[in-house]
Amino acid sequence: MEIRTATMEDLDAMASVEKECFPAAEAATREEFEDRIRCYGNHFYLLFLDGKLVSFVDGFVTDQPDLTDEMYEKADMHQEDGAWQMIFGVNTLPSYRKHGYAGMLLEKAIQDARAQGRKGVVLTCKDKLVPYYSKFGFQNEGVSESVHGNVVWNQMRLEF
Repeated sequence: MEIRTATMEDLDAMASVEKECFPAAEAATREEFEDRIRCYGNHFYLLFLDGKLVSFVDGFVTDQPDLTDEMYEKADMHQEDGAWQMIFGVNTLPSYRKHGYAGMLLEKAIQDARAQGRKGVVLTCKDKLVPYYSKFGFQNEGVSESVHGNVVWNQMRLEF
């Protein structure tokens, strides 16, 4: 098992995993991942098994306290010295789920955000995943303003 941050060489593998994990209306495109890696590749957490990408977590850092739809599309909004680590995606290939891989990556993102002096971590999720993220200490702040993919999202925050 290898856990590391992203490089441009990971672009196609990440786009492929994303496509398997999210419906088209919600999934980031290859071009969006290219922008994201360019702007904040050090805020991607990738997990490989035998050289195959099976799970990843990504999101940028900002002083804005709430996750907005605009953030998904504008990687250049990243502020390396920002107060909040946003999480845009938690992806694990379906055949590799229920092994704790996403949890390992979330813990790593949380640990790094804490070590970097952030105020905390913010993500959005569907209703069915609220209990999952609560296990990591995230508090549900209710339905977010996000309409990403024409879905209802809950904003969750882990404040340090």
